[in-house]
Amino acid sequence: MGLFDKLAGWLGLKKKEVHVLCLGLDNSGKTTIINKLKPSNAQTQDIVPTIGFSIEKFKTSSLSFTVFDMSGQGKYRDLWEHYYKEGQAIIFVIDSSDKLRMVVAKEELDTLLNHPDIKHRRLPILFFANKMDLRDAVSSVKVSQLLSLENIKDKPWHICASDALKGEGLQEGVDWLQGISHVIFC
Repeated sequence: MGLFDKLAGWLGLKKKEVHVLCLGLDNSGKTTIINKLKPSNAQTQDIVPTIGFSIEKFKTSSLSFTVFDMSGQGKYRDLWEHYYKEGQAIIFVIDSSDKLRMVVAKEELDTLLNHPDIKHRRLPILFFANKMDLRDAVSSVKVSQLLSLENIKDKPWHICASDALKGEGLQEGVDWLQGISHVIFC
């Protein structure tokens, strides 16, 4: 049973489709995280960078997930906003070892949060401070500070330290989504 199956069970959702936007700069680990969230028999071994976007659909007995894996390359980031209206939750992935691009990640997050299709909605945002296995990685607390997450007052959010290659920290994120499910998805 994959993490999406578990999430569906915990959420108690019946025949509902949930649209999740997976955003973040290129090479942050978005596609790897999505792959790990799939049921083990649907996971792929070779992960390649997303060009443009890809859509992954996962069906469980009671739920259909549509995850929009959006490319984080600069020339594709303008496409993100075309999917904001349909999004019901956001996963924002940060490369914790790339301190130089943390400023760019913050700018993209600020643009996202101030977009008219996001600004006045109470969407849950799950942050993965990814690549914690790398020597230069900063802690999730430091990532939170660098992105000024404490300023997000109108949306439920949570940050998890993660290592997408090993799947570490992903369960914590799913557990958090389960905990807010009664507020967000009911």
